[in-house]
Amino acid sequence: MSLLSVKDLTVTLATGSGDAQAVRNLSFDVGHGEILGIAGESGSGKTMTALSLLGLLPYKGRASGSINFNGREILASTKREYRDLRGKEIAMIFQDPMTSLHPMLTIEVQLTEHLLHHRKVSKEAARKVALDLLATVKIPDPAAALTAHPTQFSGGMRQRIAIASALACEPKLLIADEPTTALDVTVQAGILKLLHQLRNDRKLSVMVITHDLGVLSSLTDRILIMYAGSEVESGPTSEILKNARHPYTKGLIAALPGKVKSASKNLTSIEGMPPELGNFPRGCAFHPRCIHAVDSCKNDLPGSLQISASHRIFCPVNPFLSSKEGDK
Repeated sequence: MSLLSVKDLTVTLATGSGDAQAVRNLSFDVGHGEILGIAGESGSGKTMTALSLLGLLPYKGRASGSINFNGREILASTKREYRDLRGKEIAMIFQDPMTSLHPMLTIEVQLTEHLLHHRKVSKEAARKVALDLLATVKIPDPAAALTAHPTQFSGGMRQRIAIASALACEPKLLIADEPTTALDVTVQAGILKLLHQLRNDRKLSVMVITHDLGVLSSLTDRILIMYAGSEVESGPTSEILKNARHPYTKGLIAALPGKVKSASKNLTSIEGMPPELGNFPRGCAFHPRCIHAVDSCKNDLPGSLQISASHRIFCPVNPFLSSKEGDK
């Protein structure tokens, strides 16, 4: 049985023009010790999916469907039950460590607060755990770091501290929301290596949210591609990257900087813009930007089509063309 099983998740947000669905009928699993990558452009519903797992949706936001975590349904949890879940069983590394770490509190306070709450340990024991965590995430001189404030660290070091904070109570599932955003390439590689090592050392399940398929290629076991709040393609990482079938996934892969072989070749982009929340097109949401779209795409919602046992797409147009044929 999977550690996390999400079925038909729909997230509805209140907007100035009425309710809008940010996530629509999304289903996926995360296995024990597995790293799942969720990718897509900004506004595709990735972060709202993660926040729904923790009961942290914006004001008047609501979720429906099913979220089964470690054998129990958590979507209907009370506020108290969510407080007991967050940090202890499911932890999240937020996108910007400068805003997720309080600038006025020491690192020690921020690493030990939830230890004291969830694990009911003494301050001395909590401090020892915090020191061990800082050493685990490769922070130089952990003892000195405990007395410092977040503003005294670089972006990469702050991200490592945020990871340490998320690991404090030994959660079963770690959600990393854009963990390498705004970090230089060398620091990015260090963060990705750290997440991979933590998965192996702690048998940790990880959900990595990003718009960068390059990040997922070296880290994840499986990839879920989202567009306009819905899944468009999912499968093993190697299969998705080598044999993507959905036009949107192909566009994301073609847009990777590594695809540019010479200085004279321009970066590839997907024509058009993602739809605004609450203004999704009828039928397949990607059809206004899709070069393969036909008339039925404008009205008919695509059903799931299995490419292999673990690889599926939501697209009725030329679904079984190879990547090479589909790019002609």
